[in-house]
Amino acid sequence: MRGWLKRWRVWLVAGLLPFVCGTATAQGFAVREAKTRLAEGIFLLDARVDYRFSHKALEALYSGVPLTVRLDIEVQRKRRWWLDADVATLEQRYQLHYHALSDQFLLKNLNSGAIYAFHTLSGAVEVLGTIDDFPLLDARLIEPDEQYEVELRAGLDIESLPSPLRPLAYITPAWRLRSDWYTWSLTR
Repeated sequence: MRGWLKRWRVWLVAGLLPFVCGTATAQGFAVREAKTRLAEGIFLLDARVDYRFSHKALEALYSGVPLTVRLDIEVQRKRRWWLDADVATLEQRYQLHYHALSDQFLLKNLNSGAIYAFHTLSGAVEVLGTIDDFPLLDARLIEPDEQYEVELRAGLDIESLPSPLRPLAYITPAWRLRSDWYTWSLTR
């Protein structure tokens, strides 16, 4: 009976998650908006990312497998006659874990170690997808006469999955959850 109840709960969450976390019904990640602003000599990043986990990922999450999400951020100086120059490359990692005993979802920032607890998956996913005032780059690294672009991408880190699950994740499309690069100009 308990196994049936657990499977029913996973199916229910998988069915309702697209409506809770976004209007599209397809699985996948998407950067909806991103912008930078200059405050006290630091460029700050604000972004919104939609996370729609596949049924396979949700099933693993409810079975105790932590899911790690990576945010890749790149700042490049645009060059006319040569390849673009990398100014900064950053990686933010977050781990989403379901704690069955307390029936809570734990979201851990793997870069800072901060942990947040949520009673619902939708609450954890909403916080995961909201980036506010993230210190991106010191303004002194930017030359005033040059053009710069920032790129942001979100993806499920398959390398962080347990070893027995990784081979399946590499060949199953339901595990390849990654957004396209979202690009915008960095301006003072």
